[in-house]
Amino acid sequence: MAKAVKLPRADRSIETYALVGTPTERPQAAPVFNRIAYAAAHVVSDPWADATPWTSPAIDWDATMAFRHHLWSLGFRIAEAMDTSQRGMGLDWAGAQELIRRSLTEARTVPGADLACGAGTDQLDKRDARSLDDVIAAYEEQLDFIEKHGGRSIMMASRALAHVATSPDDYNKVYGRILGQARDKVVLHWLGDMFDAELAGYWGSTRFEDALDTVLAIIRDHKDKVEGIKISLLDQSCEVELRRRLPEGVICFTGDDFNYAALIEGDGTHHSHALLGIFDAVAPQASKALAALAKGDLATFRGTIEPTVPLSRKIFEAPTQYYKAGVVFLAWLNGHQSHFTMPAGMQSARGAVHYADIFRLADQANVLDKPDLAVERMTAFMTQYGIA
Repeated sequence: MAKAVKLPRADRSIETYALVGTPTERPQAAPVFNRIAYAAAHVVSDPWADATPWTSPAIDWDATMAFRHHLWSLGFRIAEAMDTSQRGMGLDWAGAQELIRRSLTEARTVPGADLACGAGTDQLDKRDARSLDDVIAAYEEQLDFIEKHGGRSIMMASRALAHVATSPDDYNKVYGRILGQARDKVVLHWLGDMFDAELAGYWGSTRFEDALDTVLAIIRDHKDKVEGIKISLLDQSCEVELRRRLPEGVICFTGDDFNYAALIEGDGTHHSHALLGIFDAVAPQASKALAALAKGDLATFRGTIEPTVPLSRKIFEAPTQYYKAGVVFLAWLNGHQSHFTMPAGMQSARGAVHYADIFRLADQANVLDKPDLAVERMTAFMTQYGIA
């Protein structure tokens, strides 16, 4: 008999949903991809230790590191201490430092493991940022910390810079100073305001075309220090235009959690590499798809990754900044953690119907790795919403 669970619908009715998916098999060894693929990883909270989970959330470091091993075993690089880890929404700079230290240490125990770490300015409240020099100093502190511990940096978009900058020249000054000092090549991060409203007007303009000109000028001026740029605007045409105009040798990383399948496959002339939060949630499926792509097996690539796109669009639907809740929800359903709680109580950011939709779409995309466990946990979870 098919496994089933009672789930709410948007019209306030309840259905008995029977599972149809098949768990995705695991590779015997980490596969080889022909795309660089970073999975932005979440952190696991420790609910038993949380005295003040909104302001000083505790982290379960063992479970958090175990999840990184899960991603490495599937062939992924890890984008560490990024917005998926709730930077600025539950994980502060002190917590990020501990996360970076631990992950870099853990990576050295795994042959071939790789990661890059988010460097931002979140130790500087935007209200305390009085000048560009304040922003530069904050960036310098974080890049220095990462480099001191042997890591490479992803230069995250800065709320403080968006607050104090008055022109594209201000972005040129800040990025020029930081890139000029960087020891290794850096990945830039273009995060749209749908992910963080405080980043509206980043690069000095609300028009994409003008912002693109600014960031391309920065990249051209510092090409020897820029590995690539992640663009997260949830607009495929914007990414296609960016990657078409990038200087040779500079990589475009898709951060488009709506359109990643087509962008990674490419158009025959250009393609995107990946730095995606959704890869945290669909790692086995993305791994299988990318391994198939590397072998030229487009049918398996498309047949495996395309069903995950509707799931991702649901997880990242507006208000997009709360996508972390859906990512951690699936980690819980799949047995990567023993509870569904998050730093700052982020699990409350979405409602019962949203989580029910995620469950259905995850099943239909073969993302539920342990169906019996998923049904057991989903049934218990739904009782919290009065669904017996």
